Amino acid sequence: MADWSSAQYLQFSGERTRPAADLLARIGCETPRAVVDIGCGPGNSTELLATRWPKARIAGIDTSPDMLKAARERLPDATFEQVSAEDWLPGPEDDVLFANASLHWTADPVVTVRRLHEMQPRGGWIAVQMPDNVNEPTHRLMEETAAAMPFGGKIVGTARDPLAEPAVFFDALYDIADHIDLWHTIYYHRMANADGIVDWVRSTGLKPYLDRLLEGEAKTFLTEYRSQIDKAYPAMGNGERLLRYPRFFLVARRR
Repeated sequence: MADWSSAQYLQFSGERTRPAADLLARIGCETPRAVVDIGCGPGNSTELLATRWPKARIAGIDTSPDMLKAARERLPDATFEQVSAEDWLPGPEDDVLFANASLHWTADPVVTVRRLHEMQPRGGWIAVQMPDNVNEPTHRLMEETAAAMPFGGKIVGTARDPLAEPAVFFDALYDIADHIDLWHTIYYHRMANADGIVDWVRSTGLKPYLDRLLEGEAKTFLTEYRSQIDKAYPAMGNGERLLRYPRFFLVARRR
């Protein structure tokens, strides 16, 4: 894919940082030696980690040069590396691995979570949050709109696979973890209008579709997609739209 946009992502910085804070609150590690933010993005989640554990070595990894540039500017004392979660290896002192809204982009999140946690030191914590929203209108309409386009062959089937059930993640970890915490939270984000919802997904789920299209095709696709979003998320009494956003959380401690 083309590079991610930190500016587009941070347009909804508060809403995107809230799940990271909720995830962080469930980690029981008090004095980690090293903390790694996997898929750190522009550093908004990494900043939370640095604030909670000021004495720990803080690092972040991401595949996006633009995101890493923003993260380095935000946290010059942290270490950032351009590498994918699937290629990166935890070190012997990485007591906390934190992955907020990143591992769902890997080929197999269950395998990735198991591999990362298995390589952690004893007592190490892994904390993961992933959007569980492929069945929400925002994402269903991406595929439906793609199928209606004359150039749909370029983008039909771009949607990512649904997340595995929580029990699958549990079964992948129970033999190496002595603490496993699993839960879902549904957030309801207030959006000014349908354009706000489109702007939200342009920096995440919609991006792989747009990356495969020519400029004119992308404009046609977005126009129709925006029209469908306008219908799927009707205005509330004050004119705003309510974006329903389910997320899956997992926290485990290495046995």
